[in-house]
Amino acid sequence: MDLHAGISYQPPDDWPRVTVVDSHTGGEPFRVVVGGLPRIPGQSVLEMRAYAAAHLDDLRRALMWEPRGHFDMYGGWVGPPVAEGSDLSVLFLHNEGFSTMCGHGIIALTKVVLDTGIVEKPGERPSLVIDTPAGTVVATAVRDGGSVSEVLFRNVPSFVSLLDRTVEVNGLGEVRFDLAFGGAFYAFVDDTTIEVDRDDVGALVAAAWKLKSAVVDSVPVEHPEHPDLGFLYGVIFIGPSMRKDLLGRHVCVFADGEVDRSPTGTGVSARLALLHARGLVGIGDTVRIESVVGSVFSGRVAELAEVGGIPAVIPEVVGNAHITGRSEFWFDPDDDLGRGFLVG
Repeated sequence: MDLHAGISYQPPDDWPRVTVVDSHTGGEPFRVVVGGLPRIPGQSVLEMRAYAAAHLDDLRRALMWEPRGHFDMYGGWVGPPVAEGSDLSVLFLHNEGFSTMCGHGIIALTKVVLDTGIVEKPGERPSLVIDTPAGTVVATAVRDGGSVSEVLFRNVPSFVSLLDRTVEVNGLGEVRFDLAFGGAFYAFVDDTTIEVDRDDVGALVAAAWKLKSAVVDSVPVEHPEHPDLGFLYGVIFIGPSMRKDLLGRHVCVFADGEVDRSPTGTGVSARLALLHARGLVGIGDTVRIESVVGSVFSGRVAELAEVGGIPAVIPEVVGNAHITGRSEFWFDPDDDLGRGFLVG
């Protein structure tokens, strides 16, 4: 038996190949594609996102869906910078399509890019300027022993669209929700009759499907400056935490029923906008929020802003990520299932 033969094996030359570095932020996966991507044209990352959705969705499915991924997979395609002064750009992808912004993805991407040397940045607190579909984000890493141990990112302006609205939801009755933007739009539900627990994730996914549909049918979801950002990305259920040092728990159900294992960076950003609008946090106040698996993000309002005349906040979110491996995926032209599928 020669195990080295398996290590040194190479597929036929005509098989496409894609190289990835896998990681996770607070338990939420993030697959960074570092080789094998075609060129993605566009003058902005929003234009690049539109091109990818129209022309490269088959590659997204092959990388996110089974057999290479799974229902709750998440990833990022790294590209050259678009804005002057930026270091790189990123397209976020998941089981449904291409998202507009991803906080856990920014944290993981910063870890992967700096630890692997994709972008060389010296010092104990290097910063990356990252172009995303929702806008430019600045991420600052904290190095410990030469590797990134923590990442703080300053998100795009986050704002509240609706407070204390109610909607009739089939099987749930009248549900109160808030609508806020933190790089994507979320409907927030803080209802003591809904268990926000790891053992009840299936029930939360079912409730989120119904609630998301009801909200979209009842209220407009519009971004004041960028129409392409005007859609409801997910539902975040707010629940209590057993830990006294935490504000509470987020369980985010997004895209096509994915459940975020992290507290959701864009969700924490939108929550900060909600808390500020209610007068519960001021500039510089820090909150800590846990996820369905117990991982924690910290967030604070760094400064005030506005978006299209709407009051907004500039949130800063802190978390950590870990690299889990590197893979080279092969695409056998005769493998129909290898193009991607989902069960469930």
